[in-house]
Amino acid sequence: MRQSDLARRIAAQKHMSLRDAEKIVNAILNEITSGMARGHRVELRGFGTFSVRHRKARTGLNPRTRAPVSIEEKVLPHFKAGKELSERLKREPTQGAALREILG
Repeated sequence: MRQSDLARRIAAQKHMSLRDAEKIVNAILNEITSGMARGHRVELRGFGTFSVRHRKARTGLNPRTRAPVSIEEKVLPHFKAGKELSERLKREPTQGAALREILG
């Protein structure tokens, strides 16, 4: 499901204009992104938690030449599914498989 699909479904469920639904979806995503950019953890009870993970700089190996390669520090987004979401995925395996693929 894309962002536009989500907005369309919200508009249909709540009997509102597509433009208003798009604004709501964009506002929520912007707040999650802004919170994470500030280093905060964003928790949506029952759905999940968005956070930032830091990977330290390290030395790796080039798989072809086996030569040492310097790998820079990384900041990565992380999502952990909440209890209600996890339980729903267990109850609905067909839909859950697609969601698990999306969420990684």
